[in-house]
Amino acid sequence: MSRIGASLRPRRGTPVLAGPGASAAVLSADPAPSTPRRVPAHPAAAPASAWLPGAPCSPQSCVDATASVAAVPRAVLRLHAVLALVVTGIVCFPAVRRFPVAPGERITRAWCRTVVRAAGVRVRIAGSAPPRGGLLVVANHISWLDVPLLAAVRPGRMLAKTEIRRWPVAGALTARSGALFIDRDRLRALPGTVARIADGLRAGSAVVVFPEGSTWCGRAQGHFRRAAFQAALDAGVPVQPVRLRYRRDAGPASTAPAFVGSDSLLTSLWRVVSARRLVAEVRVMPVLAPDSGTDRRCLARAAERSVGLRAGRHAGTPARHTALP
Repeated sequence: MSRIGASLRPRRGTPVLAGPGASAAVLSADPAPSTPRRVPAHPAAAPASAWLPGAPCSPQSCVDATASVAAVPRAVLRLHAVLALVVTGIVCFPAVRRFPVAPGERITRAWCRTVVRAAGVRVRIAGSAPPRGGLLVVANHISWLDVPLLAAVRPGRMLAKTEIRRWPVAGALTARSGALFIDRDRLRALPGTVARIADGLRAGSAVVVFPEGSTWCGRAQGHFRRAAFQAALDAGVPVQPVRLRYRRDAGPASTAPAFVGSDSLLTSLWRVVSARRLVAEVRVMPVLAPDSGTDRRCLARAAERSVGLRAGRHAGTPARHTALP
């Protein structure tokens, strides 16, 4: 870890931690790539800090509407089912942690899939992650649904922004799960945060990170920030890329599950439970093994390519739209 303090020292204008609207946090102290990135035509909300990466996505311009009078009774039932399952999870989690690892993780994976299904979203998972040993799990970030979906692949410790502690119900569950909370505005804490991730990985835990640093609508994506990948290199553990997509059944991609911009958690939750025929597709990609010739930049780019990110571009965005550095 001796190189962390020097090599991850942030420079002015460099984004570091997860932006507003993200359901989990990520860290980075590297400058954005010099290659211009195309972004959607709609303006981005101003980030809370000059250091935080953000996405140009917003509920007004990106998110599919799902509300209808006919959907209300079904949505109410789904909402009650989700809340009941989450409260049950909070109550039962301490007991489940006392189980042997294998049965405890099976229960956790089944519970996570059940929560997503109760929200009216069908789950399709292709592939599997290594069941044991330290593992850095990285994925593109679209929705609060991403969190239980990744836990259904491999339960692990979430890297989460401190604001999540204050969320009703979900905050308590996140805290009990052993999440690594980070203060996104404390730049001096960055080396220590990387060290904490590496310590968790060395102890044999899976640590789950969303390296884009903010949620995107799913029709555009961000770059993978690099600092978390340094923790995998320091701990000598593999990286597990996972690709997340949401779509209508047998149809095109849907942005209804997106949790972006000024969205509140309740608004996003209601939009999901009001939707029909949503499908979450989880593709577990081949593991990236660390080697002595790999640095965090190369590892981040390899993971980004693995999940098929095309950073910053909306489907159908004309080439004349402004490119940002």
